[in-house]
Amino acid sequence: MTTLLLISLVSCLVAVNQASLINRCDLANVLHQEDLDGFEGYSLSDWLCLAFVESHFNITKVNENTDGSFDYGIFQINSHYWCNDDKSHTENICQVDCQELLSLNLLSNINCVKKIVSGTGGMKNWVKWRLHCAGRPLSYWMTGCHLA
Repeated sequence: MTTLLLISLVSCLVAVNQASLINRCDLANVLHQEDLDGFEGYSLSDWLCLAFVESHFNITKVNENTDGSFDYGIFQINSHYWCNDDKSHTENICQVDCQELLSLNLLSNINCVKKIVSGTGGMKNWVKWRLHCAGRPLSYWMTGCHLA
C-alpha cells in the first residue's frame, strides 16, 4: 500500500513538473503568431535559443539571484528591472506582476521581452544568450517545426 501511494505521488509530481514545459515547436508557433520573428532583428531561432538556455522551455521557472532579485518564466525576466514581485526593489519597466510571467499564457512574457529587446543591448541583456546563442548558427532550433 505504501509503495502504491509513493508511486502515485511521484507520478503526480512528474505530471505537474512536465505541465510547465512547452514544446520547442509549440513555442515557435506562439512566438511567430505574436510577430517575434524578425522583431528588432532577432529570428525565431534566437528566441528559441534564449528560452532554452534560460529555462529549458520551463514556463514556471523561478531563480533567485545573489543580489536578492529573482528571474521569472521561460525567458527568466528579472524582478529588479522588469517586473514587480513584492520581494525586492523594482523599476517594473514592463508594468507587470512577476507572477504573470509564470502563466501558461505567454502574452505577458512576450510583451515584456519586446520592451527589453527594444531597449539598449537587445538580447545582450541576457548573459546566457550572449554566451550560448549570439553569433552562432541557430537555424537548427527550427528543425521539424511547421509554423501555422
